[in-house]
Amino acid sequence: MSEKKLKILIVGATGTLGRAIEAELSPRHTVLIASRTSKDFALDITDTQSVHSTFLKIGKVDAVICATGEVAFVPLAEMKAEALGASAFTLGITNKLMGQINLALAAREFIHDGGSITLTSGILCEHPIAKGASASMVNGALEAFVRAAAIELPRSLRINIVSPNVLQESMESFAPFFRGFEAIPAARAALAYSRSVEGLQTGQVYKVF
Repeated sequence: MSEKKLKILIVGATGTLGRAIEAELSPRHTVLIASRTSKDFALDITDTQSVHSTFLKIGKVDAVICATGEVAFVPLAEMKAEALGASAFTLGITNKLMGQINLALAAREFIHDGGSITLTSGILCEHPIAKGASASMVNGALEAFVRAAAIELPRSLRINIVSPNVLQESMESFAPFFRGFEAIPAARAALAYSRSVEGLQTGQVYKVF
């Protein structure tokens, strides 16, 4: 278990989950914040140039956490065989899925030996809901990628993923989709990111249901 002060980049740190992760880790480590609206490090995970240029500005880090990614909640009946970007349901593929994967791939070059990458999936991978087929698909793909990437990463780099339940702080917006789910506080979800960054495991899916 790491006891040293780490330099950690949190992508999506201005969101509800990102702020909770920052609050969990910042008392012990140096935390850098990046997001589309950040004044310090503006980063759009859907833009590979934005990702690379931000890493060049920041330089080497010990850990990268991604706590952002968008999906659309669309009824299956409205999902048609269309090209990426041509319909709402593909938002999750171009944003949450490929955005996080491209971030992880770019991060390899900028993480110190033995450092870690932590991505974010979600409970819908295992507990599907109406209008959530796109989200379930994306979450499942992310978890499969992490398990596979863990066996090939060089320099003792680690990669894990956190699968949180819907957050209590987000229920005002998401309650209609998550009837019957026992929402969790963002601070509880944030603990799993500490486990990923400060622990030793790799290829893990940390479920916070």
